[in-house]
Amino acid sequence: MTPQLEVQLIAVVIAVACALPGVFLVLRRMAMLSDAISHTVLLGIVLGYLISNNLASPLLFAGAVVMGVITVWLVELVSGSQLVREDAAIGLVFPMLFSLAVLLISRYAGTIHLDTDSVLLGELAFAPFDRIDLLGIDLPRALVTGSGTLLLNVVLLILFYKELKLATFDPAFAATLGFAPHIIHYGLMTSVSLTAMAAFDAVGSILVIALMVAPPATAYLLTNRLPRMLGLSVILGVVAAISGYWLARWLDVSIAGAMATMTGIIFGLAWLFAPQRGLVAQVWQQRRRREQFALQLLTLHLFNHEGSGKERIECHPDHLITELRWSPTFVRTVVRRAEQIGLIRRQGSVLSLTEQGRRFAQSVEV
Repeated sequence: MTPQLEVQLIAVVIAVACALPGVFLVLRRMAMLSDAISHTVLLGIVLGYLISNNLASPLLFAGAVVMGVITVWLVELVSGSQLVREDAAIGLVFPMLFSLAVLLISRYAGTIHLDTDSVLLGELAFAPFDRIDLLGIDLPRALVTGSGTLLLNVVLLILFYKELKLATFDPAFAATLGFAPHIIHYGLMTSVSLTAMAAFDAVGSILVIALMVAPPATAYLLTNRLPRMLGLSVILGVVAAISGYWLARWLDVSIAGAMATMTGIIFGLAWLFAPQRGLVAQVWQQRRRREQFALQLLTLHLFNHEGSGKERIECHPDHLITELRWSPTFVRTVVRRAEQIGLIRRQGSVLSLTEQGRRFAQSVEV
C-alpha cells in the first residue's frame, strides 16, 4: 500500500473505533467526558514514561487507560458533592490534569517526542513511517493498534449490547435486573480511554474528540433507533475521515485538522437539514402548526357565525383583523390557503364555509 492509502486506512479505522463508544457517550449526555479523557490520558503517558524511561514501554499504554478512568472517577467525585454541576466538575478536573502533564513534559521530557503540538494535532501524515512487523507483514503501528482497538470495541458491543442499551436509556431498570449500571459505566469509560490512547499518537486529542462526538451527534439528529445510530455514526466517521484527508491534500493543511473540520461541516448540514430534528424542518413544522391553528380558528369563526344574520360583518376578511387580532398580511395568507384546500369560498366580499370546511370546523369543535 502507498503511504497515502495507509493514512486514509488508519484514519478510517480510528474513526470507526471512536464512533462506537461515542454513540453511548452522546446518548448519556456525557460527550464532554470524551474531551476530558482525550486530554488527561497524556498525564498517564508521561507518568508511564517517567517510570520506565522508554517510549515503547507498555506502562505508557496502561498509564493512559488508568488515568482516563481516574478522570471519570474524579469528575464524579466532585460533581457528586452537589456543590458543582458535572460540566463544571469536568472543567475543573481535566485542565488540572492536562496542565500537570504539560508541566512534566516541559520539565522532564522536553527532549523526546512528547510535545504539545503532537498531543493536540497528532502526526497522521507520518503514521505510515512508524512500522512494526506483525506475523511477517510490515504494517504501520497506528493501523495495528487502531485495528486492535476497533476489534475490541466491536466485541464488547456485541457481548454487552443489551446491558449498554438498558444502562443508557433506563439505569434504574437495569439495576433492577441486576446489570450493575456503575460497572457498565466504568467499562464504557475504560473503552473510551483505550480508544483515545490508541488514537492519541496518530491523530491527537482534537481529532479524537471530533470523531468520538460529532458523528454520533450527527446520527442522533437523523434517527431515533440505536442500531441505525451506530451504523450511521460509523458511516459518517468514515466519510469525514476520507473527505478530510482529500481536503487537507487540496489545501495543503493539517490532515487531522481537516478531518475534524469535516466532522463539523457534516454535523452542521445535519443540524440544518435533518428531516425531523433539523433547524429547517423545525421552522417548517412550526409554520405548518401555526397555519393549521389559524385554519382551525378561521373555520370555527365562520361556522359559529353562519346563519346568524351577521355574516356580512362577521365573515368579512377585514373583520378578522380586529376579531382575531391578525395582521392584514396574515389574514390574506390564511384566507388564500383555506381557499386553496377547499375549506372556504368567497361570495362577493363575504367568506363562507364549503361542506369540507364545515366538517373540518365540526371536527375541531369535537
